[in-house]
Amino acid sequence: MSTVAGPSARLFREPDFVRLWCVGLIVFLVRWLEMLAVSLFVYEHTGSAFLVAMLGMLRILPMGLFGAVFGAMAERIEHRTALVAVVLISLMTSISLALLARAGMLDVWHLALASFVNGLGWAADNPVRRMMIGQVVGAARMGRAMSADVGSNNASRMVGPTVSGIIFAVAGIEGTFLISIALYLVGLYAALTLRYRSGVPAETGQGFLERIGEGLALVRGSPRLKGTLAVTVIFNVFGWPFTSLVPIIARDHLQLAPEAIGVLSSMDGVGAFVGALLMAAWVRPELYRRCYMGGISIYFAMLVIFSLAPSPVLAGMALFLTGFGQSGFSIMQATLVYMLAPAEMRSRILGLLSVCIGLGPIGFLHLGLLAEAVGSQWACVISGTEGIVALALTRNIWRKI
Repeated sequence: MSTVAGPSARLFREPDFVRLWCVGLIVFLVRWLEMLAVSLFVYEHTGSAFLVAMLGMLRILPMGLFGAVFGAMAERIEHRTALVAVVLISLMTSISLALLARAGMLDVWHLALASFVNGLGWAADNPVRRMMIGQVVGAARMGRAMSADVGSNNASRMVGPTVSGIIFAVAGIEGTFLISIALYLVGLYAALTLRYRSGVPAETGQGFLERIGEGLALVRGSPRLKGTLAVTVIFNVFGWPFTSLVPIIARDHLQLAPEAIGVLSSMDGVGAFVGALLMAAWVRPELYRRCYMGGISIYFAMLVIFSLAPSPVLAGMALFLTGFGQSGFSIMQATLVYMLAPAEMRSRILGLLSVCIGLGPIGFLHLGLLAEAVGSQWACVISGTEGIVALALTRNIWRKI
C-alpha cells in the first residue's frame, strides 16, 4: 500500500467516520434515485421541460434561503442531534410520497413540496455532517475524507440512475420511494449510533445576525475564500442545473427508453467516481487549486459536447468526462473552504458555501425558460457556453485561490 493511499484506507477504520460516510452515501443515493424518477414522472404527466427543471430547482432553493442561517445555527446545536433530525424528516417525506403513490393520489405539487423539504436537509449537510467529518478526522486528512465522501456521492450517481430507470420501468415511481424508505432506515441507524458529540460552545454574547455578518466579513477580506465561493456560484448557476434535463435530452433527442436513460444518466457518476479515486490516491494539497479550476473547466466543455452529441455512445463519453471534471471541483470545494476558514468559524463559512450552492435556482429558472424557448438540447448548450464565458470574465477573482 502506498504512503498516500494508506491514510485514506485508515479513515475507514474509524467507526464514526464510517457512520458519517454511510449517512452521506444513503442521502446521495436516494437523491439520485428520486431525481430521475421524479423527472420522468413529471415529464410524462405534464410534457413540460420547464417544470422538470423547476423540480430540480426546489431541491437547491433551501441552500440559498437558509444556508447562512443553518451555518450560524450549527454552532449552537449539538451536531449529532441535528443529523438525526435531518435523516428522520427525509424518511417521513419518502413514506408520505410512497403512500400517495400507492393510493394513486400523487401529484406534481406533492413532489415539489417534497423536493423543497429534502432540500432543507441538503442545506444542512455542509455545516452539520461535513463539519462533523472534519472534527472526526482532523484538518490534515480533510482532503482525503472529502475524496471518500464525494466518491460515495459519485458512486451513487453511477448506480442510482441505472437502478432508478429499471425500477421506474417495472414498478413506477412508487417502487422508487419504497427503496428510498429502506435506505433511509439504514441511514437513521448509522446516525443514531454515532459516538461523537460536538457539544455546544459556551454563549459568547454574539447575536445570530452578528455571527452571520462576521462570516461575511471574513469572506470579503479573504481573496482565496472569495475566489473559491465565486467559482461555486458560477458552477451552480450555469453548470449543475443541466443534470435535470439529461433525462429529457436522452428521451427526446437520443430516443432512449427509461432503462437506457438510466444507464446514460449514470455515466457522469462513473466518471466522477473514477476521478475521486484518483484524487484520493495521488492529489497533494499544492494541487488542490488546479483540481478545482481544471475540474470546472472540463465540466463546462463536456456539458456543451454532451448536448450536441449525435449518438448515445458519444453522449455517454461526454457525460463520463463531465463527472470526471466535477469530481475535482466538488472534492476541492468543501476542502478548500474548510482549510481556509478559521476553526471557530468553519460552520458559518460552510453555511455560506451552502448559500452559494443555493443560488442554483437562478440557473434552474434560467435553464427552464431557455428550454421552453429553444428546447432542452440548445438550452444546455447555451448554459454551458455562458459558464465558460463567466469563468473567463472572473479570472482576476479566482486566480487568487
